[in-house]
Amino acid sequence: MSSAPGERVEIVDRPDRHRYEVEVDGEPAGLLTYRLSGGVITHRHTEIDPAYRGRGLGAQLARFALDDARARGLTVKPLCPFVAAFIERHPEYADLVAR
Repeated sequence: MSSAPGERVEIVDRPDRHRYEVEVDGEPAGLLTYRLSGGVITHRHTEIDPAYRGRGLGAQLARFALDDARARGLTVKPLCPFVAAFIERHPEYADLVAR
């Protein structure tokens, strides 16, 4: 399932909070926490508010975070099981994983 038509989904990086946040129509809907050290970003935990689950927001959040890592030239350490599973389902991101 995906966001409802007409909904405004926005994802932003909040480096001061060490997380990406997703909002739906201006309301907080979820987050993905990370730790940045050198050229490696460790994705630690993804959480979607129960009121917004089942709408594909977690996948949008993971895709945004991985695209951001690629754009910044970072490698990814996916400690978060959700992000790790997302990468397994989307092998176009496998090259980002820190070896």
